Amino acid sequence: QVRVVESGGGPAQVGGSLRLSCEVSGYTYSYCRFDMNWYRQAPGNDRELVATVQHQGYIHYVDSVRGRFTVSQDKAKNTAYLQMDSLTSDDTAMYYCKIDSGVCDGSWRDFNIWGQGTQVTVSS
Repeated sequence: QVRVVESGGGPAQVGGSLRLSCEVSGYTYSYCRFDMNWYRQAPGNDRELVATVQHQGYIHYVDSVRGRFTVSQDKAKNTAYLQMDSLTSDDTAMYYCKIDSGVCDGSWRDFNIWGQGTQVTVSS
């Protein structure tokens, strides 16, 4: 069973940086190219999409984080990263990694697996 685990959250100062990790494990396929999404949800707000990586390799960011957040990947560790720079108080939220779907061993598959979330708190 595919599992997703986020880490790297914590307190940060306005203007500071954090790097979140999203480790994917438990899949039995030899090779997968995932559609992976980063979401966040602040208290009292709806969950919003922050960034997405399509299995083809295309990366998209929501306007509010474009130029400040960067998605990367370490395929050897089956881990995706969300580098967050120039943090503001509006970035305070629980951040989630979600595996939507992907191409595994040459076939399209739906997963829809959420991580447990990692808290990011940005203060002055």
